[in-house]
Amino acid sequence: MSETAERTPAVAGGPPGEPAGGNGTRRLRRAGTFLLRQRELTVFVVVVLLILYFGVISSTGRAVFFGKIDLVNLGQIAAPIIIIALGEVLLLICGEIDISVGFTYAFTPFVMHYLIDYYGVPGILGIILALVVAAAIGWVNAFITVTIGVPSFITTLGTGFVLYGLILTLAHGEQAAVPPKVLGIGHWIGTYAFAEITWAIILTVLFHVLLRNTRWGLHTIAVGGNQLGAAEAGVNVARIKYGNFMLTAVLGGFVGIQIAFQTNLIDTFAGGAAYQPMFYAVAAAVLGGTSMLGGSGTMIGAFLGAAVLSILQDGFSVLGISAYPLQIFFGGAILISMIASVQLTRLRAAGRARR
Repeated sequence: MSETAERTPAVAGGPPGEPAGGNGTRRLRRAGTFLLRQRELTVFVVVVLLILYFGVISSTGRAVFFGKIDLVNLGQIAAPIIIIALGEVLLLICGEIDISVGFTYAFTPFVMHYLIDYYGVPGILGIILALVVAAAIGWVNAFITVTIGVPSFITTLGTGFVLYGLILTLAHGEQAAVPPKVLGIGHWIGTYAFAEITWAIILTVLFHVLLRNTRWGLHTIAVGGNQLGAAEAGVNVARIKYGNFMLTAVLGGFVGIQIAFQTNLIDTFAGGAAYQPMFYAVAAAVLGGTSMLGGSGTMIGAFLGAAVLSILQDGFSVLGISAYPLQIFFGGAILISMIASVQLTRLRAAGRARR
């Protein structure tokens, strides 16, 4: 038999021993492998299912998610979680965490208030300087964590309490109104119905590009994956961590200013619930596929994770279900997502091993 004739079955139906149509099987396997690699896939499916349930299937759901009021409400719930989660993703990827970001969120609007109302600083400059103070808080967190060597959990726990004490002491426990000088620009930051979610979408796109398409993002992933190896490869580990702590604090401060404009109130006791936005942000990051062990994460996943939390929160309230069991669903969702993340990581590792 000629060599050409011997090769004919392989050309027509795949390698010897593989049934005809093997190309289709290989395509299916490749498609399955591709889907397994997408950390955002699972949470995206959950978002779709939740929208279908609360918006279509539930008996009272026709108005949910499809009316302007509900869309505004969803956006105002999700946007703060999304924006803070973007910073937490960067920190989690490089093996750190900031649990003081909620107190930065409460402290920054007071800085804006004092600068504008007591020291006569122009409105826009007052906002910028308040965000600079937020960045300084992030720098302090980084200094204690990176330079001195205190674990970031302990560092940010301590600075969070310090910030809360400063808020109560400086404001004497009293609330304050948003300075009239900045009400105009405040419309574009947090007063208009869709201002907050618009900022959240824009920042998600920017941070996605930062993480996936810039040297900073690649170095962040390298630091989280193997800090010693990254340092030996020439990555300035301290600089990466300092920068990510400062970015996270600025995002927290920006959210605090947004909420102040949205409510037209700077709340002294917002710090009392300051852990909530941080925990929700970390939960959104984890739900979206960011590993708490460092080395991997996704901004799109954090966005989708925040969508899951906000849909659950808004959906249950619209259906008239008590808010008390909501925490059970949040905790269960986090546990399930972490179990799925671990299992998918093992599947990916097994796939690489077979190659």
